[in-house]
Amino acid sequence: MLVAGASGVLGGLAARELKARGAVVALAGRNPDRLAGVAGELGGAPFRRFDAYDLDSCGALAAWAARELGGLDGVLVTVGVAGFGRVEEVPDAVVEHLFAVNVLCPAAVLRGAVARVADGGFLAAVTGAVVGQPMLGTADYAAAKTALSCWLGVVTREVRARRLRVFDFRLPHLETGFSDRPVAGRPPALPRGGDPAAAVRALVDQLEGAAPPAR
Repeated sequence: MLVAGASGVLGGLAARELKARGAVVALAGRNPDRLAGVAGELGGAPFRRFDAYDLDSCGALAAWAARELGGLDGVLVTVGVAGFGRVEEVPDAVVEHLFAVNVLCPAAVLRGAVARVADGGFLAAVTGAVVGQPMLGTADYAAAKTALSCWLGVVTREVRARRLRVFDFRLPHLETGFSDRPVAGRPPALPRGGDPAAAVRALVDQLEGAAPPAR
């Protein structure tokens, strides 16, 4: 399985949880030092750096993972960035960044995976509760995540004949520090977040049920 975003908190947790349950995992992310650290924890898992703005590199990840692992049963994308502010305050460059990282990058990774993932496998991405419950000051951030959610919904129908399952994980606010590292603005007042490890375990429970039997 490929975890794209493995240098982040959720991606790293997911990679560790998948490995603990017997999966063979390839890692991709933005920070090479963190990737190397996670790969070392997992016994030397293959890893590759990529940039969300380089859509060609995003689209090539699944082919690389399939070569490294000798096949591919699923792809999980946890890439994302937050941004806040009233619409008149958010610069167009920030909006472009939010859509590049939250929509174009995950879509490119999963688009490249469609032909690589084995029949009966899965394609998955983390969007977030902001899709259904946008707050004031999140118009552009919520719009980007909602665009990815819509894209995943259409893909669900397009790959049904191959029994590929598509997951849109709308995780709630978690204590990962994600909202404290926005690309712009300040986050709205939020309650204490949930336990990210527990959320990832529940996420992997669903993926485990979707993965094809071991070859």
